[in-house]
Amino acid sequence: MTLQQEIVGNAMQMAVVSLQPGQTVYCEAGKFLFKTTNVTMETRLGGPSSGGGQQSQSGGGGSGGMGGLLRQAMGTAMQAGQRALAGESLAFQYFTTQGGEGTVGFAGVLPGEMRALELDGTRAWFAEKDAFVAAESTVDFGIAFQGGRTGRSGGEGFVLEKFTGRGTVIIAGAGNFIDLNPADFGGRVEVDTGCVVAFEEGIRYGVQRVGGLNRQGVMNAVFGGEGLSLATLEGDGRVILQSLTIESLANALRKAQGGDKQGPTGGLFSTNAQ
Repeated sequence: MTLQQEIVGNAMQMAVVSLQPGQTVYCEAGKFLFKTTNVTMETRLGGPSSGGGQQSQSGGGGSGGMGGLLRQAMGTAMQAGQRALAGESLAFQYFTTQGGEGTVGFAGVLPGEMRALELDGTRAWFAEKDAFVAAESTVDFGIAFQGGRTGRSGGEGFVLEKFTGRGTVIIAGAGNFIDLNPADFGGRVEVDTGCVVAFEEGIRYGVQRVGGLNRQGVMNAVFGGEGLSLATLEGDGRVILQSLTIESLANALRKAQGGDKQGPTGGLFSTNAQ
């Protein structure tokens, strides 16, 4: 059953979801806005992929008893620990309608757009940390770590949210979205690491230095505002970018409050001092 939802608003969008009997939608704690009185809300530590969200009600076989409960508890604890390591919220909120159609509203935490992605079970989607807003209970939520050199260099790209299964997942970003396919641009695009919102499985994500260790490379890093690295996206698939990065928004707010520490350069000399 397709999730009936509508994205409303412009500068700060929200998703209004119409739940049918038997449907459950879950969101990250802190992104719920409102609901009708016939929709129940339950907070849990686990997501569907850990068994903490959609728990099996079957009692037979080796999955029951204390052993099954222990495995379930360990799975939930592992997922919660993984989310804590990634800096994500520990809890999910689940919404189910009782006795007819119900309505629930969700939103992101930054001024910008939202997007509903439809998963058909053939391709996963990856999104930046904190992009997740809500999803059907048939969509599994996980954490993907970009390992080794790519992760350490990429900043925002080190931790990604991963969505698998079938159903609708709603994500949010800052500013306006642009959709593109690297295959339409020679197979590869290079972007600010903070501009990546989400991309389909099959897109190869990496990080590269901005120029070499020469005069122009130093100029790019020190005065260009991009630091030392750019994100690279290669392959054939959908990519969603955002026009506003969290770092640039934070810098603008600090500057407006008289706390700008960047001076005229930005780049390597940027500072997050409070």
